[in-house]
Amino acid sequence: MSTINTRDALNKTAKRGLARLMPEKTKILVGMATSGIASGAQEVYDALAKEIADRGLDVILSKTGSMGMDCIEPLVDVVAPGKPRLSFSKMTAKMVPALLDHVSTGVLNGLKPTYRMDEEEFLLDGKKKAYFKGSVPADLAGIPQINELPFYGKQVKIALRNCGMIDPESIEEYIAKGGYAALYKALKTMKPEEVIAEVETSGLRGRGGGGFPTGTKWLSCRRAKGDIKYVICNGDEGDPGAYMDRSLMEGDPHSVLEGMIIGAYAVGASEGFIYVRNEYPLAVANLQRAIGQAREAGFLGKNIFGTGFNFDVKIGKGAGAFVCGESTALMASLEGKAGEPRAKYIHTVEHGLWDRPSNLNNVETWANVPAIIARGGKWFSEVGAKNSTGTKVFSLVGKINNIGLVEVPMGIPLKDIIYEIGGGIPGDKKFKAVQTGGPSGGCIPDAMIDLPVDFDSLWEAGSMMGSGGMIVMDENTCMVDIARYFIEFLVSESCGKCVPCREGIYRMNEILHDICAGKGKKGDVELLESMAQAIKDGSLCALGGSAPNPVLSTIKYFRDEYDAHINKKKCPAGVCRALIKFSIDKEKCTGCGACAKKCPVEAISGERKKVHAIDQAKCVKCGVCRETCKFDAVTVA
Repeated sequence: MSTINTRDALNKTAKRGLARLMPEKTKILVGMATSGIASGAQEVYDALAKEIADRGLDVILSKTGSMGMDCIEPLVDVVAPGKPRLSFSKMTAKMVPALLDHVSTGVLNGLKPTYRMDEEEFLLDGKKKAYFKGSVPADLAGIPQINELPFYGKQVKIALRNCGMIDPESIEEYIAKGGYAALYKALKTMKPEEVIAEVETSGLRGRGGGGFPTGTKWLSCRRAKGDIKYVICNGDEGDPGAYMDRSLMEGDPHSVLEGMIIGAYAVGASEGFIYVRNEYPLAVANLQRAIGQAREAGFLGKNIFGTGFNFDVKIGKGAGAFVCGESTALMASLEGKAGEPRAKYIHTVEHGLWDRPSNLNNVETWANVPAIIARGGKWFSEVGAKNSTGTKVFSLVGKINNIGLVEVPMGIPLKDIIYEIGGGIPGDKKFKAVQTGGPSGGCIPDAMIDLPVDFDSLWEAGSMMGSGGMIVMDENTCMVDIARYFIEFLVSESCGKCVPCREGIYRMNEILHDICAGKGKKGDVELLESMAQAIKDGSLCALGGSAPNPVLSTIKYFRDEYDAHINKKKCPAGVCRALIKFSIDKEKCTGCGACAKKCPVEAISGERKKVHAIDQAKCVKCGVCRETCKFDAVTVA
């Protein structure tokens, strides 16, 4: 690709990209993010490649990122000239011949699409071009549009605008969707201070967890003294159940790069770093490819767009330490030192990487920047809530029907995410709580299901936004055990530099283990609360300062469960093994023998079609019998 240094060259590249997005022959896209590959997308892709070659079909086979609804992957999309884009879910290699029969004949033959897409492509010159013209073909009229599915209906895609829509390996397709037009606008028509002002107008707050105003941070970095400055992207996503940043880096790496280049221009930086955990090989590979393409196009390097602005980016790989998600620990790691945080009164915008002014934002924050510059800060500020503008990407996991990535306007009620987008709780069980903010977040109970999801509301509820992990729990979840799980995670991830975190959460972990093991004592809850306050007040960084949140929130909203564990030696949810006993209900048992066959220690006995029994001396309380029984005959108390 030749250097792109004019608007005309950018538009010509966009036209080539548009020809790839909406070609004159059929195109098949396979969702090849990590979530798709884990579901079998690679096998589907390989089968398509082989079958297309064997049949001699004139068909384009391409890759794309995640559309978000990971529970129905692998997803395969078919874009045929003059027709809507069709999406087929839960594809397998065995289904490939039937799909290609449809591609060849245009007849579905029983292979029904999950949804169709009729959206328009936004071009650089402001014009729109539809995927197809005319009415929807009769045989597709019953296929819902993507926004008619409850999962997508209330979503607003800004950060995820291109994921699942473009080939992340193609810079031309990114440009066809408006990519690098914002960079051109910023460098050619705006002063650095005007870029910062636009970001301030947008109200964008850091999506990595702290929620600090992005424009304010950028302005502080620009005003900091020093000829050498850095911009850094935090891709060290370590929260259990969180994978928002991974999907963005895999599915739309150029949006992150473009945001960083704009940010570098605004603060006066000439070098940048993307810090990615080494456990994200696909994200690293796609970012490296995107950096190479951007250099070749002239978006990185010397004299970008002929403006005299110079900037380049390198990738730094993290070793998976959770604490390196903290800004100063991340910078220490980039310097080749141990990933340990430092005191917060030294601001990284003044003394950051190698003691130079450094501006760090997370992946999602950077991905929002091009859209803000392209469409204006006022447009972004009108989405979401008053002090939490725009959208937020969440990974919706746990006891929820529709597992996946969702991007919703800030301020949306928690109920809408759980029941409308998420599809409710599997097995029609009762919703109990949702944990937000990662291991340092809090658990929000069912009584607060109408809570608006924004920075301030979550903080007031005893939780936090965090990077966007959202773990849903049902009635069979023990909240004491949940607190123990997250504290145990933080014990292993603490860097050990400061005493309150190193010793404090270690002792909290011991107390929680004792409570779950039936060894809890009167006064343990009060001791946990007292220790929590000391840890919050005395810890050096945000890991220790927020570590007690899971304990404090579960005590606040589920104190009765702690009391049951300590005073009655009972686990109401039937989870903590030391406090439960499995038995068989004589009225419900049919004598099918399924539980006996699955029991790993042969603790269940009984003749076929007669009531079975559990030998308590042998039972290891694994719960396999309860999971196996189709008649709800196995009870726990």
